[in-house]
Amino acid sequence: MSDIEGVYEDLEADVSLEEFREAVEAKVEQMGGLADEETAAMLVAHELGESEVGGVADIEPGMEEAKFVAKVISIGEMRTFERDGEDEDGRVVNVEVADETGSVRAAFWDDHAEAAIEELEEGQVLRIKGRPKEGFSGVEVSVDDVEPDADTEVDVQVSDTHTVEDLSLGLSNVNLVGLVLDTDSVRTFDRDDGSEGRVSNLVLGDETGRIRVTLWDDQADLATEFDPDETAEVIDGYVKERDGQLELHVGNRGAVEAVDEEVEYVPESTPIEDVEIGQTVDIAGVIRSADPKRTFDRDDGSEGQVRNIRVQDATGDIRVALWGEKADVNIGPGDEVALGDVEIQDGWQDDLEASAGWQSTITVLESQSDSGGTGGESGADGASDQNAGLSAFAGDEDGAGSEAGGDAGASADDTGATAAESADAGGAAAEANAGSDEPTNGEELEFTGVVVQAGDPIVLDDGETTMSVATDVDVGLGEEVTARGVVRDGRLEANDVF
Repeated sequence: MSDIEGVYEDLEADVSLEEFREAVEAKVEQMGGLADEETAAMLVAHELGESEVGGVADIEPGMEEAKFVAKVISIGEMRTFERDGEDEDGRVVNVEVADETGSVRAAFWDDHAEAAIEELEEGQVLRIKGRPKEGFSGVEVSVDDVEPDADTEVDVQVSDTHTVEDLSLGLSNVNLVGLVLDTDSVRTFDRDDGSEGRVSNLVLGDETGRIRVTLWDDQADLATEFDPDETAEVIDGYVKERDGQLELHVGNRGAVEAVDEEVEYVPESTPIEDVEIGQTVDIAGVIRSADPKRTFDRDDGSEGQVRNIRVQDATGDIRVALWGEKADVNIGPGDEVALGDVEIQDGWQDDLEASAGWQSTITVLESQSDSGGTGGESGADGASDQNAGLSAFAGDEDGAGSEAGGDAGASADDTGATAAESADAGGAAAEANAGSDEPTNGEELEFTGVVVQAGDPIVLDDGETTMSVATDVDVGLGEEVTARGVVRDGRLEANDVF
């Protein structure tokens, strides 16, 4: 056995012995006799080994070359362009390919582009060799060599419409239908080239999960055209990552449209008694109380805002700080809500607190006004009959814990805030938490409020504070009542309830 064959036997790259010999001969010639065949063979083997990737997810822009096997998901149209100093136009076709680890756009040029249009089919498995680079919507591979591989199975579903769980980093040409869970306003930012960019967000959910949708520039206004509980379809989106979370982006080639289609979104919640500091979780329950919105000055001179509510499920209750635009959401005592992606923090008086910032979602499951209640600040519409499944989020005791280039520099959270944003913000939260003075033990008190918890005890809310009332009188959730009695250990022992 020759030295070349010995090195080849240890090579794990997918290349024939003949191709390996040719590469070794080329390497010997390239080095001008400075390396013998064995040394050249080892150098070639090293280069081949480095270019083989375990999966699409391992492809990175800095690699000189990547070899991988993937399935054709979609084939784009051929585009032509003028090359400097050449009479013949260039041609390119973008092909979306994927394996079990992710997806990537493969750019087929000139003759390869012609072959892609004439010969490629969706679902076909290819062996690809190419040069990775940072492309329009993430990493893409400029294809140097490609051949079909009918013997290899790639377990990836080819579908015209994706679900949330189908999405992976780098995927493009994405169509997705989902229930609108949350929207926000359009924000502007300055790009490095001096131009002004625009960005907004939607949150969509389907039966497999939820995803934040980021809309850029001309598409940004689309976020203002939707209300929660409507159904929307994203057309030609692409998947990127932000703060460790996948997002679906829509640029000038994409769109978001309202569709008349039934979508079921059934989120899972973490019981409030199980949440811990540092977690980002989904919780759900009934709003017991809602404080007025407070404003504060940030360190940079801008004005922020925060509003505190208290949410209770079957296992406990927790104060939730609503920051930025979240403080303007029209919810109040008696409303059933689902809060997605809230951060559990050490709150006022060492009590746990949930912080709902720009990444969080607030979904009204059933509002007090929908169920015939009175009082409170509710008024948001509940989930529609068409988009069933949201009510499963509330009171679930067994629930378990949810444009390229300059555009990437935009701050999608430039109007949001977190509980730790500044000392001023913390002071505002503490002030909002403080409420009114506690009644003294033995004090006679008359308290009027809306019933936000029925049972034993009942809990009343007057818009500024809550009162626990011990009484045998039957009251209904959302009913406005007056209780009169004596305060014992922070609870009103009522003699009269009317």
